Amino acid sequence: MARTRAQMTEETRDRLIEAARQAFARDGFAATSMDALTAAVGLTRGALYHNFGDKTGLLAAVVDRMDAEMADRARQIGSDAADPWEALMAEGCAYIRMALDPEVQRIVLLDGPAFLGDPSRWPSQNRCLEATRAAVAALEAAGRLRPVDLEAAARLLNGAALNAALWVGAAEDPAATLPRAQHAFRLLAEGLLRRD
Repeated sequence: MARTRAQMTEETRDRLIEAARQAFARDGFAATSMDALTAAVGLTRGALYHNFGDKTGLLAAVVDRMDAEMADRARQIGSDAADPWEALMAEGCAYIRMALDPEVQRIVLLDGPAFLGDPSRWPSQNRCLEATRAAVAALEAAGRLRPVDLEAAARLLNGAALNAALWVGAAEDPAATLPRAQHAFRLLAEGLLRRD
C-alpha cells in the first residue's frame, strides 16, 4: 500500500527529530552540523528547512518531544500514588529527577533555554501547566487546599518543578543537588494544603 504525502512528511520529520536528538545529546546544539545530521539520515538540508524552518526550529521540535515524554513519565509515576496530592508531588519530584538523565540535561535543560529562550513559554511547558491546573482544581474541589488563587498555585507549582529541574541539570553535582531540590519543592507545595 502506498504511503500518503502526509505519512511521508511525518516519517521525514521523525527521522530528523531522532537524528537531531542523538546529535544534540552527543555534541550539543551549537556543535551539531546540519549537513552531517541530514546526510546521516539520507536527507538534504532542504528537508530540514522545509519541515522545521531552521536548526533552531529542529531543536524546538526535539525539546517539545522530549519534554512531552518527561511529562508522560512523570504522570505514569504519579498514577501509582494512592492519593491525588501524593500523585501531584510524585509527578513533580519525578520531573525534577529526570534532570539526572544526561540527554535531558544537555538538550532540554541546558541547550533548550540557551537557544529557545524562556522555558515557561514553550508549548510543552504550557501543556504541563494545563495538567497542573487540572490537578490543583481537583484538589481544591475535594477541599484539600487552603483558599488560594488556583491559577497562581498551578503556575507556581509548575514553575517550581521546572526551575528545580533546571537547577539540578546545571549543578556541578546533580546527584547531590537532587534531594535538596525535591525536598524544597515538597515543602513549598505543602504550604497549599489545608491544615484541618
